[in-house]
Amino acid sequence: MSLYLYLIFLGVSFGASVVGAICGIGGGVLIKPILDAFGVLSVASISFLSGCTVLSMSCYSVLKARLSKESLVDLKTGTPLAIGAAIGGVTGKMMFQYLSDMFTNKDQVGAIQAVCLLMITLGTMIYTLKKDQIKTLHVQNPLVCIAIGLVLGICSSFLGIGGGPINLVVLFYFFSMDTKTAAQNSLYIILFSQITSLVNTLITHTVPEFEVGLLILMVGGGILGGAAGRIVNKRMDVNMVNKLFIGLMAVIMLICAYNIYQFM
Repeated sequence: MSLYLYLIFLGVSFGASVVGAICGIGGGVLIKPILDAFGVLSVASISFLSGCTVLSMSCYSVLKARLSKESLVDLKTGTPLAIGAAIGGVTGKMMFQYLSDMFTNKDQVGAIQAVCLLMITLGTMIYTLKKDQIKTLHVQNPLVCIAIGLVLGICSSFLGIGGGPINLVVLFYFFSMDTKTAAQNSLYIILFSQITSLVNTLITHTVPEFEVGLLILMVGGGILGGAAGRIVNKRMDVNMVNKLFIGLMAVIMLICAYNIYQFM
């Protein structure tokens, strides 16, 4: 792989992690489709690298917020959600592996992921634009929280996006969180789902081929992006974060549409 591509992978992992830390979408929702569009690595390899990058960024962001006592994570709901997401992370990884084994042409797997992500992102954008008109809930039942986290973990791991916009919509609707609170709780959920997904990959010996240097580069970009995103987030109000989030949804949908065309 050329130096030019290494720089692209670093830039994408850093930039996506900055935005991911600000909005709470993890960054993988940008990393996965953007790198898929370049077509230089397999769908499985990009999913794995994206997951590792998101894991590094979310780990840094959650721990830093805890240590600095700036955490907005509601442990009463966040922990059951994280437990569900951890289980979902394993389930989603198994689903991806099963789907990957079904197709000899791996581009078809990428097309399915792109279609799913496009639909989720479109639904998220519509909800975000209309959320002021939608009555929200205040779910507190731990079992319901675990079930919701399970769905989030499956989507996160199966699509290789870490968590993405669906986390925020769920936290907005079911738990009536504002954008900044939802962002931190989303990263907390992503952290658990990505840890279990990674452990499952290692245990089942399904780690795809990739260059180790590329993994180190992207993980480093994820951590630096998480640090930069935390700084920027403190200087932005809720309205600015909302506008950035909506803009990202539009970009993601365009990239997904291109990837569907490319893979098909």
